[in-house]
Amino acid sequence: MSLWRSRRVGSYLALVAGTTVAATLLYNYGMATWENDPQPLYRSLEVVFQTFTTTGYGEDAPWSTPQMNFLMIGLQLTGIGLILTGVDIFAVPWLRSALATTAPTTASDLEDHVIVCEYSPRGEAFIEELESRGQDYVVVESDEETALELHETDRRVIHGDSESTDVLEEAGIERARAVVADAADDTNASIVLSAREANAEVRIVTLVEDQRLGEYHRIAGADKVLSPRQLLGESFAHRVPTAVTTAVDEGIEIGNDLELVELSIAEGSDLCGRTADAVGLRDRFGVDGIGAWFNGDFESPIPPDRDLETGTRLLVAGEPDRIDELRAEAASTVHPFAAQSVVIAGYGEAGAAAGNALAATNTRVTVLDSDDKDGVDIVGDARDPETIAEAGIDDASAVIVTLDDDTSAIFTTLVVRDLNPSVDIVVRANDTENVQKLYRAGADYVQSLATVSGRMLASTVLEDEEVLAVDRQIDVVRLPAGELAGQTIVGADVRSRTGCTVLAIVRDDETITEFDPSEFVFEAGDEVVIAGTDESVRSFETLFLD
Repeated sequence: MSLWRSRRVGSYLALVAGTTVAATLLYNYGMATWENDPQPLYRSLEVVFQTFTTTGYGEDAPWSTPQMNFLMIGLQLTGIGLILTGVDIFAVPWLRSALATTAPTTASDLEDHVIVCEYSPRGEAFIEELESRGQDYVVVESDEETALELHETDRRVIHGDSESTDVLEEAGIERARAVVADAADDTNASIVLSAREANAEVRIVTLVEDQRLGEYHRIAGADKVLSPRQLLGESFAHRVPTAVTTAVDEGIEIGNDLELVELSIAEGSDLCGRTADAVGLRDRFGVDGIGAWFNGDFESPIPPDRDLETGTRLLVAGEPDRIDELRAEAASTVHPFAAQSVVIAGYGEAGAAAGNALAATNTRVTVLDSDDKDGVDIVGDARDPETIAEAGIDDASAVIVTLDDDTSAIFTTLVVRDLNPSVDIVVRANDTENVQKLYRAGADYVQSLATVSGRMLASTVLEDEEVLAVDRQIDVVRLPAGELAGQTIVGADVRSRTGCTVLAIVRDDETITEFDPSEFVFEAGDEVVIAGTDESVRSFETLFLD
């Protein structure tokens, strides 16, 4: 019982006792004075109890004087009030407890499942991937309220301490295929030790915020340690134009003669302001337009009548030399070969990784953080316009925002865009749901930490899935063909049903990039390389892999 409940019950019992004593004395006085019928106190106490409990009045009723009748009316009302108060204090909490929904504490029916220790936005993206694949899982959540919320939204969850071997055994660790630790770095190490004790053979994957601590996860027994913040920071650095590189996509190699590339339409380029149909990606350049981002929204296929404005990003696939021709025409964010100035707001794991990657160039990097630590040039709040101005926003060619709080990142983006309308803003979103807010605030490129983490986990835990681009806004993944066997791409209507584009087919370890979508028939054992948003890839998995 909580301290508040204890005090409430104590106060109620004191009220009942005090009211009973006062009523007994008053009734005894009334019978002696008004009714001229003196009686012992114990008899007056009996009458008071009869009145409070509404069981009757005994031999004293009726009373002849108005004073006693009014007194008895008061005692009756007092008794009803005490009863109702008692119901609220004792009966209502008991009923709530008896009828309340509680999160389970065991998952005895699962087998060959994945155990996710602690729930987070990073784990949410992974859970959605597991559900789309029909892969059983259970979340072990130590916070009772969070566990209940997950249970009520039909997530498979048990409530308990994920560092406890007993709880992990209740989660079925002896039958599990993998354990994913997604808590704080020190907690993850404890989870690994417990999991290894409970099942020496289970595969254990951890997520680490501070890459330096990853080695201790391995010492504890982790099979794989993932550092999405480090990867995301390095990826952001590659998005920034420098004096020796340009901010063009390095490309995802699908086969020997096929690349998937993201590139931007630069202001003043030959493609800027023209419609997708007029550009003629296939006829003029010999590449396939997979889709395009317009103001942060991905559209696939590219609407033929849509204007390609400055900043529009194309996702295209083709032979490397044909891609190079398109790059030249798009002049995709190529900057003069002069030293560039970049501001990094937020110097955690991702910010430090971006700074280290940019250190290999002659880029002038200014680091802004709220804490005074090694590597920080300006100490202050990134949301403060004066602090941003002190960091050199007027002369900056790009700003990388890697703050731990999305609300702060959104406000910082608004401030930066107001102070320098032409600067490139690259932002990390911690939660996927805030990506579009950041684009509306003025960001040029946003990537979600949750999305990157989910892809890394899926590629590591699911043996038949290989994510080829974990740090891109588009998901490129190699999957079994599944129920596509015996069908063609056109016959299965893959693109319109899922939103995915089939880039290549892998058959007998050979990657086939040239095929007729209406003639090529899939065979059992084939694999497909598809590109699409995370949602469209999950649609493909649901339709063809369940």
